[in-house]
Amino acid sequence: MHMRTGSIAAFAALASALFAWGCSKPAASVAAAPVQALPVQTVTITASPVPKSDEYTATIKSRRSATLSPQVDGNITDILVKSGDRVKAGQDLLEIDPQKQRATLDSQIATERQKKAVYDYNEIEVERQRKLFAAGVISRDALDQAEQSYSNSKADYDSAVSSRQSQEKQLGYYHIRAPFDGIVGDIPVHLGDYVSATTILTTVDENKEFEAYVYIPTERTSEVRMGLPINIVDTNGDVLESTHIDFISPSVDNGLQGILVKAPLKSQIDKFRNAQLVKARVIWSSAPTPTVPVLAVTRIGGQAFVYVAQQGDKGTQAKQRAVTLGDTLGNSYAVTEGLKPGDKVIVSGTQFLVDGAPVQPLG
Repeated sequence: MHMRTGSIAAFAALASALFAWGCSKPAASVAAAPVQALPVQTVTITASPVPKSDEYTATIKSRRSATLSPQVDGNITDILVKSGDRVKAGQDLLEIDPQKQRATLDSQIATERQKKAVYDYNEIEVERQRKLFAAGVISRDALDQAEQSYSNSKADYDSAVSSRQSQEKQLGYYHIRAPFDGIVGDIPVHLGDYVSATTILTTVDENKEFEAYVYIPTERTSEVRMGLPINIVDTNGDVLESTHIDFISPSVDNGLQGILVKAPLKSQIDKFRNAQLVKARVIWSSAPTPTVPVLAVTRIGGQAFVYVAQQGDKGTQAKQRAVTLGDTLGNSYAVTEGLKPGDKVIVSGTQFLVDGAPVQPLG
C-alpha cells in the first residue's frame, strides 16, 4: 500500500513536466503575420477660387405686370378668357353690363344730331344774311343777330360732340382689355358678380424681362455695390442664372430692415414665373480655398472627416482628419479648416479604413 502511493506521486510529477514542455514549445514558434496594405486612389488637394457668399430669398418680378380692376361699376356679363391663356394687347378679357351706358350714349348721339341740325341751319343762314347786308337789304343789327346765333349753335354742337366722345370712351370701360401681350393670371370673379373700382378682376403678366428683388440685411450695407454678382439657384444649389446688381434702393425698408436690390434676368419664359420665390446667392468676394471631392468625406456624429495618405516609418498610412466644410462646388466641398494644398486625400475604399491602417496609393 505504501509503495503504490509513491508510484502515483512520481507519475503525477512526470506528467506535469511533460505538459509544461509541450505548452511552451509551440508558443515559441508562433510569428506575427504581416498586415497587407490596402490599394487606394488619392487626389492631391489644390486651392480653387471659392466665392464668399450668402443666400437670401428673392422674388421674381416681371417688368411688365398689370393688375386689372374696373373703372366702372356693374355686373359681369361675359368672361372671354381663362387663367393661363396667352392674350394680345387690346384683346377683350371680360365685359361688364354696358346697357345703361349704351342708352346714355344713344341719347347723347341724338342730342348731337339735333345740335348739328341747328348748327347747319345757322351756318347757311349767316351766309345768307352776310350777302343781304352787303347788298344793303338788312341792317347791321340783323347781321349781328345771325352771327350770334351761328356762334351759339356751333358752340352747342362742339359741346355735344365732346360729350358724345366722352360717353363713347366711358362705354369702352365696360370692356376689360389686355394692356399688352401676356399671360392671364387668376380670375377670382364670376358671371353675374357686381364689381367696382376696388375689385381685382385678373392680372396680365408679360413673363419676360424679369428682375430678382432681393432684400439685403442692413448690417451688410457697406458691402453692397453696383455690379455685385448674384447667382439664382434652385433647391439643389444648382445655378439657374448668373447676374449682377443693377439697382440699389437709397432707403431701408423699415418692415424688413433690409435694402432692396434688383438684378436683371434673361432666362426663357419656362424657367421663371412672375412672383416666384427663389434663392439668390450674393457673392461678396472670391478667395483661393482647398476643395475636396464629395466621395472622400465621411461623417461620424455630424463631424466631417477625410483620410489623408501620410508617409511614415512603417510606410504609407491612412490618417483620419477632421475637416470643416464650406459650400458645395459641383462634386466637391470647399474646406475652410483641416486641409491644405498638397495633402493627398484618399477617395476610394474609405469604408474599409481605420486610423493608421497601411495603404498603397495608386494615384
